[in-house]
Amino acid sequence: MCTGKCAFCVGTSLYPLAVISIICNIMLFFPGWDVKYVQNGQITPEVKYMGGLVGGGILVLIPAFHIHLTGKQGCCANRCGMFLSILFAAVGVVGALYSFIVAVMGLIHGPYCKHLLVLWGTPFKDKEPSYLKDRSTWGTCIEPNNVVEFNVGLFSTLLVTSALQLILCASQMINGLFGCLCGTCKQKEKGVRDKKRKRKK
Repeated sequence: MCTGKCAFCVGTSLYPLAVISIICNIMLFFPGWDVKYVQNGQITPEVKYMGGLVGGGILVLIPAFHIHLTGKQGCCANRCGMFLSILFAAVGVVGALYSFIVAVMGLIHGPYCKHLLVLWGTPFKDKEPSYLKDRSTWGTCIEPNNVVEFNVGLFSTLLVTSALQLILCASQMINGLFGCLCGTCKQKEKGVRDKKRKRKK
């Protein structure tokens, strides 16, 4: 696959991953599908870092747009466009890495919830063995409803999507380097078509 087509594939693949990250992060603000917890500030601390919204979302969407344009035949499908795609992909790597770290911390520390009937906090933080290995402990959180399953599911989704974003953006940095050195296939294909047209005339 040529560098231009590779960039096009990377760019289009990043769009749905960024959208999934944004949706997951927004959903995490509403545990138990209720707005009262975010209004009262009773949400998991890692959610407030907005790893999926800022990191895996905005910081990946912007590079995805440029990388997508680099893969299309147009003003960005050249060596300069490929060089810029390396810089944009680096921004995507930073964003995806941030989202990945926040998701990992969210899974390790566990949700912010009501436990021991009246106390609010993160009961699974710094506990051994991890609550992720012992599902029987999940009943410790009594409010919001099913908050452990809710957090594990969404943070796990963020973890997977950010890992994929990280791989795609890193591969585009390598692809962009080859594009800078060798040019894009789009340019070569355009040159071949132009020569054929001249011959026909």
